[in-house]
Amino acid sequence: MKRENHTVVGEFVLQGFSSFREHKIILFVIFLTLYLLTLAGNVIIVTVISFARHLHTPMYFFLGVLSTSETVYTLVIVPRMLCSLTGLSQPISLAGCATQMFFFITLAINNCFLLTAMGYDRYVAICNPLRYTVIMNKRACALLVSGACSIGLFVAIIQISSVFRLPFCDREVAHYFCDIRPVMKLSCADTTLHDIINFIISSLVIVVPMGLVFISYVLIVSTILKIPSARGRKKAFATCASHLTVVVVHYGCASVAYLKPKSENTRDQDQLISVTYTVITPLLNPVVYTLRNKEVKDALLRAIRKNPLA
Repeated sequence: MKRENHTVVGEFVLQGFSSFREHKIILFVIFLTLYLLTLAGNVIIVTVISFARHLHTPMYFFLGVLSTSETVYTLVIVPRMLCSLTGLSQPISLAGCATQMFFFITLAINNCFLLTAMGYDRYVAICNPLRYTVIMNKRACALLVSGACSIGLFVAIIQISSVFRLPFCDREVAHYFCDIRPVMKLSCADTTLHDIINFIISSLVIVVPMGLVFISYVLIVSTILKIPSARGRKKAFATCASHLTVVVVHYGCASVAYLKPKSENTRDQDQLISVTYTVITPLLNPVVYTLRNKEVKDALLRAIRKNPLA
């Protein structure tokens, strides 16, 4: 529906968690703790993988790239969110909002396809073990990572050019960061076409990688069930457990956030869902891969023992 009295909007105000004013201090402490744990966990993973030569394999290469991407992803969103909880948040310019949205879209999609690449890696390792080193060579790994990043960049450019071509009447974004839907709601123009395009793109970048991971695990499970020894089956399942845990939570949160009807949830519910994939999910990566992965834990313990300050 078009709005009257169009005014030129040069900046936005992020309303943040205005519905939770009485709990802002508690939320700040919780989110700051989760943020610091996420940064520390991902930095530890990248450092351990970099210095432990026996971890220089495709699986850990993808894990290192994913941890780096998750770190930048949280840096784009969480600091400004924490500022809004302290009351120190300043208005964000249209250029600043577009920049935040650009990095958010790029990294979110990059993470989706990195998880798909990791699923393909597990498929090759279990279903084609004798050809694993040939198929998953350095060039193939580099192509998978660059492909994931390129898709994210391509989609982000399309989305940003579409959203910020709209005229804006209102300046108060009902969210704690510049996400697509809350920003488009401020437009004076009819956004029906943009909403449809946004839904199609969101569906493709979530359903396609999720479908590829699902196919990978169908083939993986069918191969594992053919292993004669119970010990062999257990070991094969163990190599996939960490990745599968992250995949279920990651794609689950993304699906709920972007594939549901616009009016299904209230603003508070939307924000809580957003917190899940911007604050909690990035922490899941280092927690799952360190607590459930014996190789990473052993490498970390060896690094601690070698540290003269330890």
